[in-house]
Amino acid sequence: MAESSTNPYAQAGVDTAAGDLAVELMKTSVRATHGPEVLGGVGGFAGMFDASALLGYRRPLLASSTDGVGTKVAIAQAIDKHDTIGQDLVGMVVDDIVVVGAKPLFMTDYIACGKVVPERIADIVRGIAEACSATGTALVGGETAEHPGLLGPRDYDVAGAATGVVEADALLGADRVQDGDAVIALASSGLHSNGYSLVRHIVANAGIGYGDNAADFGTTWGEALLEPTRLYTTPLLKLIEALPAGGVHSLSHVTGGGIAANLARVLPQGSWAEVDRSTWSPSQVFRVLADIAGTPLVDTEGTWNLGIGFLAVVAAEHKDAAIAQIEAQGIPAWQVATVHTGARPDGHFEEGAKGVDGGAVRLVGSYADGAK
Repeated sequence: MAESSTNPYAQAGVDTAAGDLAVELMKTSVRATHGPEVLGGVGGFAGMFDASALLGYRRPLLASSTDGVGTKVAIAQAIDKHDTIGQDLVGMVVDDIVVVGAKPLFMTDYIACGKVVPERIADIVRGIAEACSATGTALVGGETAEHPGLLGPRDYDVAGAATGVVEADALLGADRVQDGDAVIALASSGLHSNGYSLVRHIVANAGIGYGDNAADFGTTWGEALLEPTRLYTTPLLKLIEALPAGGVHSLSHVTGGGIAANLARVLPQGSWAEVDRSTWSPSQVFRVLADIAGTPLVDTEGTWNLGIGFLAVVAAEHKDAAIAQIEAQGIPAWQVATVHTGARPDGHFEEGAKGVDGGAVRLVGSYADGAK
């Protein structure tokens, strides 16, 4: 739907009618995330959430997170498939909130594009809305901005922000972690949304097209690399509820920086853990990419999640129950490490990641399939 060529804004490359159509196409998906706490519907200048929902808390703490999807969007644009990027965005934003034990309340999104293609924008927002529903998050607002001249007609980027709430005395963190705690890994669905600059570099150097058949995956390369981020919020909130009070001590979302750096952020100073590689085999996508690049998997440990999307630090006596609870929700889980507070072994450990003076972590041994 194009505006008249006499419209000076349209002549500058901005199609407001296309933007309006995109909103119409996404309305149903967005409204499906709304409970009685959401006021005002779709299209207002501000999203509204009834804060009286917090009156049942003794001391509610609000948790906030914002993020994007990174260069994974370049692959979606290359193969014109946009229905999974929204789930990636929710995974990056909402799953950061659950790290402190918070229940997500609402989220907003922002899409910047070179040209509004209503069906494309609707696909992106539909993915966001479906993932919001899966995590119990209301999608209360958003913005789509057309930036001709800054972005190409097929280019776009996405970002989002979310807010959640946690009772003050239920706040998870390094201060709860104790000597002997078990570190439980929750399997990832693949690359999630991190390390795609390396992925794209490997693929480009190998002369692979995203539309090419990827025999190892039974799909095209583009489809394999767009595998959406697994969502952990609901399973982890159920885990916290299922274990005895205080059974879960801290959580870590394995995103940029890899396993060691992200685990170190949620351990107390003076503590350390050695993550045992032999307890799992990295997912096929990591092994195939590393093979193509001629790079040992250990050299990618600071970039990719290598098959672990989340880590839960739980009291030792509850580790079996925690694993059973997570696996009952369809996510493979296993113990990868034990937290120690005594003398630390010699050698290099990751610590001080992301400016956090936390614990010290390193990966040890060889992966279960013998990969280095």
